[in-house]
Amino acid sequence: MKKRTLYFNKIELFLWIISIFLNIISFLLFNNNSFISLIASIIGVTSLIFNAKGNPIGQFLMIIFSILYGIISYTFSYFGEMITYLGMTLPMAILALVSWIKNPYNGNISEVKVNTLKYKEILFMFALSIIVTIMFYFVLLYFNTPNLLFSTLSITSSFIAAYLTARRSPYFAVAYAINDIILIILWILASIKDNSYLCIVVCFIVFFIHKFIFF
Repeated sequence: MKKRTLYFNKIELFLWIISIFLNIISFLLFNNNSFISLIASIIGVTSLIFNAKGNPIGQFLMIIFSILYGIISYTFSYFGEMITYLGMTLPMAILALVSWIKNPYNGNISEVKVNTLKYKEILFMFALSIIVTIMFYFVLLYFNTPNLLFSTLSITSSFIAAYLTARRSPYFAVAYAINDIILIILWILASIKDNSYLCIVVCFIVFFIHKFIFF
């Protein structure tokens, strides 16, 4: 029991509590009925703490977050976000979960073994991301997705982040930080029309801050 309480240090616990508090406050101020946004933000913030420690539980929570976020994105017709998280981030999180479980660090299943990508694989990743971006651009265009430019950029950054996560690269946090910036812009634009989405803005701002603190 003592080991479990010491798994997170005081700073990590403090930041997690503050993050949850900020999400609850933003929900109460700007989001009247959509409890799914609050639940998604809490699960998302919690997943970051576990991911920062290389714990597979973080990927399991990311799977749940992807489903909830896909539903939220659908409510504002952000089909790019919905397709990205349900069709790409979700299955990649499942692959990452399996990969992290199969590659423990020194036999410790609560910590993943870091992998170093070779130059050729990095080139392959970027080439594949370009193909995915072009393909999804026309899909988003067909569905008249709002804020098409940022929605497309979100797909690119999400794909790279998900790929790096599944391949156990420590640089996945950098890609997700870039993705957070794009998502903050996307949801600010959405909140201009409906301030209930400000809860999601706060969620990704917290995500972005966590990247610099925990990673």
